[in-house]
Amino acid sequence: MRRIVLDTETTGLEPAEGHRIIELACLELDGRRATGRHFHRYVNPERVIDLAATQVHGLTAEDLADKPKFGDIADEFLDFVSGCELLIHNAPFDVAFLNAELARIGRPAVDSVCVVTDTLTMAREINPGKKNSLDALCERYAVDHSRRTLHGALLDAQLLADVWLAMTRGQETLDIVMAAGAAPAMALSEAPRAASLVVLRASDEELAAHRAMCERIAAESKGRCLWLREPLAA
Repeated sequence: MRRIVLDTETTGLEPAEGHRIIELACLELDGRRATGRHFHRYVNPERVIDLAATQVHGLTAEDLADKPKFGDIADEFLDFVSGCELLIHNAPFDVAFLNAELARIGRPAVDSVCVVTDTLTMAREINPGKKNSLDALCERYAVDHSRRTLHGALLDAQLLADVWLAMTRGQETLDIVMAAGAAPAMALSEAPRAASLVVLRASDEELAAHRAMCERIAAESKGRCLWLREPLAA
């Protein structure tokens, strides 16, 4: 199945208040493998960026002044994600921003062209009562996030991909595909040979010791020693 791990950075927290996307990153997975294909763009938000947001991701309006507007990248973005399953941590946040941007230019909502899976909801079901932020999940699943001194959509998508793979390990079967005509791993051209077994028989002394032990068991169990009901092998 084709999946896209997606993350955004924004000018603030509320698209309803006119906040905009300033960075958009998508990483493609085929099954449980990264394909190497990705979509990553910085975006000119055409507005100021809240100071609190800049403190999170480090980006300013001046940094983005020469970047394309969202409308310039929208069709390329929709082509990249169409028909996939989107994996997003705290999906309602990113989807609200994406849909606000797409509605602004008359494009369809992203969740009308993709299936959206919220990895935060998944994490809460797998780890109830625990912290499930991206940093907490990286710690829990031993994903190296030492470079995450600031939030960034591309880095966070890469970390989320590793976390998702760790969270879902063992939930999907891995298909082993053998190329046509390839030799099997184990050659069967020779008939299996019977193992050579060595039979060691008990000595007279060992048989006598065994009988004495059985007689003691019979006496203590009031005749319920099963081994004395059959003659001992010579």
